[in-house]
Amino acid sequence: MDSSDYYIPAAALWLCLAVKLPALLKAWRDPLVRTVCLVIALGGAGFVFAAPPTIAAVNRISGVPNASSLLVYVIISAFSASCLLLIVHWRGGPPEYVQRVSRRWRIGYMLVITALVALFLLGDAPVERRTDFDTYYASAPFIGEMILLYLLAHMTAALVTTVLCWRWALQVHGWLRAGLWTLCLGWLLNLSFSSLKLAAVAAHWSGQDWDMLSTTLSPLFSALAAPCATIGFLLPLIGPRTAAVGRALAAYRRLGPLWSELSSASPRSSLAAPIPWYASPHVHLTRREAGIQDGLSLVRPHLDDAVRACARSTAEAAGSSRAEADLVGLAAMVSAAAQATRLDRAETPLVPGDSAVAAVRASLVGVSRTLRTSPVVAAVRSDAAKSSPLSVKDGEKSPT
Repeated sequence: MDSSDYYIPAAALWLCLAVKLPALLKAWRDPLVRTVCLVIALGGAGFVFAAPPTIAAVNRISGVPNASSLLVYVIISAFSASCLLLIVHWRGGPPEYVQRVSRRWRIGYMLVITALVALFLLGDAPVERRTDFDTYYASAPFIGEMILLYLLAHMTAALVTTVLCWRWALQVHGWLRAGLWTLCLGWLLNLSFSSLKLAAVAAHWSGQDWDMLSTTLSPLFSALAAPCATIGFLLPLIGPRTAAVGRALAAYRRLGPLWSELSSASPRSSLAAPIPWYASPHVHLTRREAGIQDGLSLVRPHLDDAVRACARSTAEAAGSSRAEADLVGLAAMVSAAAQATRLDRAETPLVPGDSAVAAVRASLVGVSRTLRTSPVVAAVRSDAAKSSPLSVKDGEKSPT
């Protein structure tokens, strides 16, 4: 793998960490928030310190050959423990149970990290190995045991996390289930990473050369696992928000024809006060909905039930269903009223009952869509424009 294959995933993970930092500052006492940030930070650190240029720099600065390998082992072991703690806190349960299980995992991996440091200090690894440390020193006294302990600790975390996420995913739905399935994929990739390395080490013990599994193939699985794990943790958090934004944008777009139709009734003034372009989609949607309600109040004196009934009958005769014909009638009535309001006609049609106005307000999206798609409504709009008086106030030409 190239150096960029290590640094790019690290940058992506730390970018996610930057996104989560405001939440950490606001709720730093929350163990779930702290653990999420710790998992992302350690995941990025694992990639940075596993990159060959970083390995060379750490060894040179420390003056100890292969000190970087020990550092990577410690970071990845801490990352494994953090993932287990995150699942425990995320799933929740009785506080005593959560604290007891969390304490066991913390103590267990603290002992693992202590043992890794002790075995490295007891062993001897004088030749710097930047990419094949695992297989090169697989049979070295104490160093071989350190490598085996690190791989087993990593495999344990991967297996336990996969099982926990799998069982939990079968009990939940929605974005949480999607996140858990993604986590399962990420940790299965992590399990493949450590399994390939263990296979290469075992092959070295039996005199075989399977170094490619450890130096070439396993890093690829690790590079794929990191984004899967990060997405899995973040998906239940950002997924609902993203979906809500998508719904707001879709509703905003669907109400566009009705907004335009009612805006034409009063071209000199906006239906709603302006807002900054960078306002959230929900704010833009609220403004459009409020403006439409004000627009309906504006054209209400010109709403004509006769136009509604005629358009509905025409739509039914053309083969539209009852529901579609009702929308055509409402849309035609609104369109004709908008034209009449814009032209400021002296004659005012009979004002419909509250039920008709309520029907328009209850079917805003349907009416808006029909304004754009119905040929019956287009014909009513055209007829309303053509029937305008030849002279309009202030000598203005009749709009077309």
